[in-house]
Amino acid sequence: MTGAWIVAWNRFTWFQSFQPHTFSLLWFGYIAILNALTYQRSGQCFLTHRPRFFGKLFFLSAGFWWLFEYLNQYVNNWHYLNVPTISHFEYVFYTSISFSTVLPAVVSTYEWLSTFPRLTRPFQKWHLLPWMIDQKTGWIFFGLGSMGLGLIGIWPNLFFPLLWLCPLFLILGIQCIRKEKTCFNELAQGDWRPVLLSALAALVCGFWWELWNANSLVHWEYSIPYVHTFKVFEMPILGYSGYIPFGLTCLAITEFSLDYQPSHQLKFSVLSNQDTA
Repeated sequence: MTGAWIVAWNRFTWFQSFQPHTFSLLWFGYIAILNALTYQRSGQCFLTHRPRFFGKLFFLSAGFWWLFEYLNQYVNNWHYLNVPTISHFEYVFYTSISFSTVLPAVVSTYEWLSTFPRLTRPFQKWHLLPWMIDQKTGWIFFGLGSMGLGLIGIWPNLFFPLLWLCPLFLILGIQCIRKEKTCFNELAQGDWRPVLLSALAALVCGFWWELWNANSLVHWEYSIPYVHTFKVFEMPILGYSGYIPFGLTCLAITEFSLDYQPSHQLKFSVLSNQDTA
């Protein structure tokens, strides 16, 4: 990761042909480090204990972020600069590799954060929200998500924040309607850890996304209505609030598509079974 950071922020002549592709190198390094840190603290990580799931997560991530690229065509909140002149196939190929790191980075950060008891224990038994598992709640979520996508298409400059909420509402709505487990199920028992950890994981990754983007050759810039002031790197400071629902969406799509169960919940289930026995 350190080597990728050096070549990403410099313009070495010998590295010129690879300069546009440093994003993936940075994030592969970050993902490996987070798995190593998680293994150090808990004795397990995705790379050692769930490699097949982890491999699938990269493929899911590529398609997942392409969805946001599609929605951005309506709001135009970000655009890319210094993209090399290549064929459409090459562009899709290289960008898909970059997009494939999004979910592994966020979920790996989630797993690492879950190894800190002082962070998670206060929220293990907090406020109960039993209505979060009601089927009627699912229809409300689905309706809000569908309506929000329509509003984005009609008034993008006004409803652009819904880009980060609508995918989450649709996933949760479908899961609740089908009476499947959602990332909000634990709220019914007062367990806020999935909400807290997924939001915090996305904010941590968001910091590194924006930091490494700042001096990279190929990078993105933002055009966000009304709040395009007080930038931290390229992102307006209020724009970082979008990472909170994005983290929940990352957790929701991973659970929905790959039947993911976080390690801290697996450990809790094992302990509960042992206590019962």
